[in-house]
Formats: sequence, structure tokens, C-alpha cells
Amino acid sequence: MQIARIIGTTVATMKDPRLQGAKLLLCQPTDITGRQNLGQPFAAVDVVDAGEGDLILVCHGSAARQTASTKDAPVDSVVMAVLDSLELDGQTVFRKE
Repeated sequence: MQIARIIGTTVATMKDPRLQGAKLLLCQPTDITGRQNLGQPFAAVDVVDAGEGDLILVCHGSAARQTASTKDAPVDSVVMAVLDSLELDGQTVFRKE
């Protein structure tokens, strides 16, 4: 799993039939606090109705194909949770506004 922030959306009118109706989001990997960007942005299938600016948990690889919506679909990344807060060493480092 990876922490990331939603930075945008994509539109794909032509895609694999198993992805029809799927929302595709652009995700920016972040540090544990969600404040510092790390690495390159990537696209992920959204199964939890995340939105731009949300801090999320993303699953990659074969695990991304284990949700009810992505089962056996050609998916490498899936947004599987929208974070409400993050606690690190007893301190809250992120809280959704």
C-alpha cells in the first residue's frame, strides 16, 4: 500500500470493456504526512469515490485486482481508501478538513 494525494482525473472513452464505468484518477505519491510529493504521478482506478485533494491509500500490482470492482480486470493500481487521519508515533500528522 502507498499513501498518495488525488491531483486530477482522466477521461478514457476507449478502454478495456472490464473498465467500463470505472473512474480513473491521477495520484501523486506522498510522504507519510501527505505534505511532500514523492515520485511520479500515476493513474489508478477509484473504487471508493475519492475526489481531488483527498489523501488516499493505493494498492498496486496483483492486489489491485482483488476488489469486487476490479476482479480480473487489467488494473495495476486501485484507490482503496480515503484517509480521515494519520497518526504517527502518537501524534496526528494528518486530519481531513
